[in-house]
Amino acid sequence: MVRPRTVSDEEVLAATAGVLRRHGPAGTTLAAVAREAGVSAPALVHRFGSKRGLLLAFAARAAAGVADGFAAARAGTASPLAALHAALAADVADAEDRDEVAHDLGFLQLDLTDEEFRAHAATHAHRTREGIARLLAEAVRARELRASTPTDALARTVHVASHGALVLWALAGTAPLREELRAAVDAALDPHRTRTRRAPGGPP
Repeated sequence: MVRPRTVSDEEVLAATAGVLRRHGPAGTTLAAVAREAGVSAPALVHRFGSKRGLLLAFAARAAAGVADGFAAARAGTASPLAALHAALAADVADAEDRDEVAHDLGFLQLDLTDEEFRAHAATHAHRTREGIARLLAEAVRARELRASTPTDALARTVHVASHGALVLWALAGTAPLREELRAAVDAALDPHRTRTRRAPGGPP
């Protein structure tokens, strides 16, 4: 008789995220993930085949979850631009210090050197760009951005600005990461706004 799983794959992948955040891909082991998830290492081998298989499943889950992340951010506010800031902030919510950012960026080595990882990373990037562009188009319709705003081009600029802010913060940032991320995105958005942005604490 096959024993029922008491820990779901989603719970295992959530545990994987925690281990990756603390130790990076190189320091992540099946044993560490197993302890975090409350399962045995052989059980992880049975489910995912290997550490590489587990990390591929994690990368696939991250790519698949992009749209849900944008949808959750949009549901939390009436403002498309506020939703954009929330979605991008949520993407770095687990990066509390430079070590964690370094571990996150360590995954980039896998993305660049392994075609299967690169495919998941490309999907993640494409869906992120789509999510940004969709919110920018909504912001035009909501008159937060000018009607002449080139939303596809601006989506690329915002995407690049958000990732650049993450790397620059890790190298030389002095303010909290979320503040520097928001400032970088606002610098891209401000020329296209229909009105002057209010002081911090006001609407986006």
